[in-house]
Amino acid sequence: MEHLKLLTMKFLFSFAILFIILGAGFDVSFGNVLLITLAFTVVTYFIADLLILRNANNTTATISEFVIGFIVIYFMTDALTVGDNVFSATLISMVSLSIFEYFFHQSVARNLDDTEEQRDGAVQPQPQLSTEASEELSPYDEDEE
Repeated sequence: MEHLKLLTMKFLFSFAILFIILGAGFDVSFGNVLLITLAFTVVTYFIADLLILRNANNTTATISEFVIGFIVIYFMTDALTVGDNVFSATLISMVSLSIFEYFFHQSVARNLDDTEEQRDGAVQPQPQLSTEASEELSPYDEDEE
């Protein structure tokens, strides 16, 4: 359920940003912005947000998401539109999305850490450990010396 909530939030904010920049600024149609946003959201969520963010920090995940997102948006915009400014449209879009993604990664880390703690706590309870106390043992009797 957490993944669905995070995916929806990422899709809505990404769509709003891309629609303002690509739709209003570079005259990309609504349907094309929707397809670009869908591809961007799915690819970057599973690669950058789930895989890279778990093993690295927020800055590394944001930079890798910039690169992955740039590739996805550039090729999809180039394939779906006939404009000349594909590079500048993609660059402006990814700079704006990267600012959003920096804060989104904090939310992802917080939500997924809470979910994992709850799941791990239910599966593996904390072990109850104790020490054993006894008298000192020696390899020989003191009387034999």
